[in-house]
Amino acid sequence: MRGTPSYESLLETSQQNPRWFNSTASKPLDIIAPYTQAEIQAAILCSRKHGLQVRILSGGHDYEGLSYLCKTPFVVIDLVNLRSIHINVDDETAWVQSGATLGELYYSIAEKSGIHGFPAGICPSVGIGGHFSGGGFGTMVRKYGLAADNVIDACLVDVKGRILDRETMGEDLFWAIRGGGGASFGVIVSWKIKLVCVPPVVSVFNIDKKLDQGVTELVHRWQYVAKQLHKDLFIRLVIQDVNGVTKGQKKTLQVSFNSLFLGTADELLPLMHHTFPELGLQAETCTEMSWIESVLYFAGYPRGQSLEVLLNRTVQYKSYFKAKSDFVTEPIPKNGLEGIWERFLEEETVFMIMDPYGGIMDEISESKLPFPHRKGNLYNIQYLVKWEVDGVRASNRHIHWMRMLYSYMKRYVSHSPRAAYLNYRDLDLGTNQQANTSYSKAKVWGKKYFKGNFKALSRVKSNIDPENFFRNEQSIPLLQTGKQYK
Repeated sequence: MRGTPSYESLLETSQQNPRWFNSTASKPLDIIAPYTQAEIQAAILCSRKHGLQVRILSGGHDYEGLSYLCKTPFVVIDLVNLRSIHINVDDETAWVQSGATLGELYYSIAEKSGIHGFPAGICPSVGIGGHFSGGGFGTMVRKYGLAADNVIDACLVDVKGRILDRETMGEDLFWAIRGGGGASFGVIVSWKIKLVCVPPVVSVFNIDKKLDQGVTELVHRWQYVAKQLHKDLFIRLVIQDVNGVTKGQKKTLQVSFNSLFLGTADELLPLMHHTFPELGLQAETCTEMSWIESVLYFAGYPRGQSLEVLLNRTVQYKSYFKAKSDFVTEPIPKNGLEGIWERFLEEETVFMIMDPYGGIMDEISESKLPFPHRKGNLYNIQYLVKWEVDGVRASNRHIHWMRMLYSYMKRYVSHSPRAAYLNYRDLDLGTNQQANTSYSKAKVWGKKYFKGNFKALSRVKSNIDPENFFRNEQSIPLLQTGKQYK
């Protein structure tokens, strides 16, 4: 195996939330950046022999730092050197290694075809390994589902050092790693995905509305129409507080209606006028472009920016943050929305991102993959609070505000369980307090991510990793039953 010569720089670069990069955070004994599967095998077997835990890092976006933090002696297996991508346009598939980023995948697809894409996340620097294994959704979720819904094979190194593909790992394990979090089961080296068709021209728009421009009525109406729209149309909301920085400016709230339509503006306009006329979309607000240009658009890059920016593996502007998530099954009433706005104006830099479901997501069974949040969900919410000042006091203040908002939202979101999304990991939901936390105790957090699929995940875990080598604070627990994996 090959270690990296720039230990500190690699460790800092790989962590997207500087909240976890401080003098008190645990540091790995070594960072192993393998170039081959054989080096991964050696890292696993060597770590087992010496009683070390491993953490598996692809993009470093784990919200709670579990891909590079551990309370006991450990090593990090950083997949940064395993990021090859092979596109096969003829059969519309690709093999992509876990260390690649979404941006690198999108760039590689665009190099080969102008009419193919892939339905994954918006942030280009997110690593493939964590994103796919947690489910993964983006602007084409209503048309094509999750990234994990479009995975057709994978290569995994298990606790015994065996290299397994879909055929040799079996359908149960292949099911588990597509939404159940790969780090509980082994090191997933690569994924075979099914590319999807996109039109040569897509349309985007972004309409910003301030609090005094009828925001409450528009957001309330959006809740009723967003999941009912044509599968080709995706309209998400980005809610944030704005102004209040410069003297004389009054702090207010802004909602951005941020949209991708898989078609031309001429097709989009009558569709919007019929289904969501309240938004007042006009022809001059729409911009036509290629699908790969829309990837840049949603990532915040200006029109005409070179595609090469998709190859940038690090986030330009890092800040300390805390995130949470919810799923909404009934529209939030207007007075509930007004309560959100009031709380937003109490904090400095906060966001709520609402991603609509419906479309194909209503047609997929809750148990098809470990990700269960399908029919009946109007939209997902991601909450984010960010701050610039380091220190325990500042962190505690902002995190307390986030928990307060989350408590307020309880009456308006899913329940029994109150669901959450694994890729927006949140340790407030509960943690494994010891090496072999029981299934019954882990259900506290596990049911929120996986609902009725949690027991099946535990059964797979018991078979593939019966000694619970691959574990962290929110890893799948052993079920303590079942035949051991051979």
